[in-house]
Amino acid sequence: MVDPLRLLERTDKYYLGSGTGLLFAPRFPCWLEWPGFWDEVDVYNYQLAPLFTVAFLKLVSNSAGPALSLRQRERRWSPAELVSQYDLGQNLRAREHRSVVPGGWFLSEWLIENRGKEDLELAAVIWSSQPADELDLSSVRADAGSVSWCRRLVDRCGECLEVETSLEAPNVPIAGSAVLSERSALQPRWEFSPFPEKWRHGFGHQIQLSGISSSGLLYTAAASRLSVRAGGTSCVTLQARVVPLGLDDLTATGVLAEHVYAHSPPPASREFGCPEQADDPGKASRRAWREAFDAIPALACSDPFIERYWYYRWYGLRLCGHEGGIGNHLYPGCCEGTGYFHSPITYSAQCHARELRWLRNPDRARGVILNFLAHQKESGQLHGRIYVNHLERTDFYFADWGEAVLAVDTVHPDLEFLRAVYKPLVHYAEWLDRERDAGETGLVDIVDHFETGQEFMSRYMAVSSSADSESWGSLIRLKGIDATVYAWSLQRSLAVIAGRLHDFGEAARWIAAADRTADAISRLMWDEDTGMFSDVDPETLQRTGVKAAVCFYPYFTDLVTREHVDGLRRHLLNSAEFWTAYPVPSTSADDLLYSPDAEWKGKRHNCPWNGRVWPMANSHVAEALASAAIAHDASLRPIAASFIRKFIYMMFHDGDSKRPNCYEHYNPDTGKASLYRGFDDYQHSWVNDLIVKYVAGFRPTGVDTFVVDPLPFGIDSLHLSRLPFCGREVDLIIDGQRFTASADGTRCADSTIGTPVEVRLER
Repeated sequence: MVDPLRLLERTDKYYLGSGTGLLFAPRFPCWLEWPGFWDEVDVYNYQLAPLFTVAFLKLVSNSAGPALSLRQRERRWSPAELVSQYDLGQNLRAREHRSVVPGGWFLSEWLIENRGKEDLELAAVIWSSQPADELDLSSVRADAGSVSWCRRLVDRCGECLEVETSLEAPNVPIAGSAVLSERSALQPRWEFSPFPEKWRHGFGHQIQLSGISSSGLLYTAAASRLSVRAGGTSCVTLQARVVPLGLDDLTATGVLAEHVYAHSPPPASREFGCPEQADDPGKASRRAWREAFDAIPALACSDPFIERYWYYRWYGLRLCGHEGGIGNHLYPGCCEGTGYFHSPITYSAQCHARELRWLRNPDRARGVILNFLAHQKESGQLHGRIYVNHLERTDFYFADWGEAVLAVDTVHPDLEFLRAVYKPLVHYAEWLDRERDAGETGLVDIVDHFETGQEFMSRYMAVSSSADSESWGSLIRLKGIDATVYAWSLQRSLAVIAGRLHDFGEAARWIAAADRTADAISRLMWDEDTGMFSDVDPETLQRTGVKAAVCFYPYFTDLVTREHVDGLRRHLLNSAEFWTAYPVPSTSADDLLYSPDAEWKGKRHNCPWNGRVWPMANSHVAEALASAAIAHDASLRPIAASFIRKFIYMMFHDGDSKRPNCYEHYNPDTGKASLYRGFDDYQHSWVNDLIVKYVAGFRPTGVDTFVVDPLPFGIDSLHLSRLPFCGREVDLIIDGQRFTASADGTRCADSTIGTPVEVRLER
């Protein structure tokens, strides 16, 4: 049996969270060698820094003596905790377990070992320093062992969120204080705080907020007495709680939100009390993470990269998860990433739905869709982001909503869910048709290079020399291949949903719409001479001819036939275009503006799509290549397997199977991640869904039906168990060239790789 916490252990990582929207994932940390959480923490899409650090003082006649030196010797991470070893002097060794547990709790739990011959009396102190001009000073409270305050945070949109923070030293509390000071260095150095002076004659519970002005820093501290016998050990817990305020009164804003709610009410917000004080530091977080891993399908694979990435991906999906019933996050779901990406974003929601559907409980998979539909604009357009407490400057992104809904429903079929999403999705499809195809061409307009999620590339420059503006706005018009394929997918999906709901008139309407879009793609976007799909200039209805990874998106649909496959081979598998050492670059390598080094017009950019390898695009291309191999050309099957393997292997530092990652983009020549961005665990792709469908070979084909058809990955063995499907649990085993599948313990498939088996389960 695989133990995910042990499997993912490493020494070079530090992100901590519990799937609640609050986490510790600083982009460029400076203070990891100091205890506590001095680097920023994410409070949904807001950042808070510092939170707290820790000091240990000698007690001298019940007064604060000198602080013990804290020298970190080593650090070890797992999804549940960051464990650090320290020398404290005075013959003391210490081990700190940092963790984040549900309820907004940030824990620093310590095991202190006294290797000396004398008993020691210490004060364990949790303390912080806050910018006073961001605080409500009237909110400051202090008591024995605790201190709290309210602070105003500001996000990238200029919107504010008030959070209440409390520091607690609950074991044997002896002090709680808050003292206003003029500014000093905002560093976790005890000697910079006022408390060495304030407590030298005894601990207190004072609040001092007076002065000629209220500017500067507010220093806060809480302390607990700690006795450590000679030759013995003692435990102490120091903890902070961060509680966002003003989120209880927010509700759905969408024009069709009432319809969504009528069928899928959001779960109630959970209340979390103070974490249990235990002699086993880190226990609460380890227990919560083990419960989370117990809820996913288990994978054992002879390929260590595939096996480890499976669990690493589930860790990332929980890290970036959020609860339902909190502010605008009405349903449980997933954020795109950390930092200012720590909010639900439409472009990645399609990814989350595909992967979260493999959880036993479908609430989160459905929730990532319902959160957007519940806030739908009156026009039918969907917000690009759902911030926790506002819907200002939310942008817009195209996404494959239709396929996302059907992907969830094939694993967890539910007519009430389909009924809930149908009208909002119709409203969105009508908006696309009305606002993005006024000329009734059947193709969809892109009006800003940001709204595809793929900015800074030649495909936009083909219709406007100013397309690469760094400001959002309607600057261009381009009939986009990706946007149009997504629209066709939505129309086709609406036809399927209407049929499931027995509204056959509506089904016929959307079949006709999908046929019209498919015809337009075939006539206007396919170039038979070059063998490639392309964007179209809406002024001339001529293909732009710009080669980009999105040009392969039609191949993961049934829009293509065997006649199109030669073009896929000619371009995708061409080392001068897309088949680089680490395929595929977002723009063809022979493009005049191509750069593998993240440069756009000579300047390194944050998110360029003119040559970097993006896991988001790779997920689409993997589907395209695998679909072409399965439906049209079996000789592509080993190539599709090779591509997915390269894709997974790329997301490991220096080829080390123990150091998986998931950054925004990678170098197509070296496979190096965009470390300069500081965003790891960026949930902007789907990988585990590819593992299920193409490595294990399990592909749902309808309600109660699936095919088992692993691609030839050349693995010696694989066992994927507890895979949910239509209320059952499926087990898949690969042993050399043979594979078997069982549903609820009953074998239903037995064959060899290359010979698929189709299964229909009896109800």
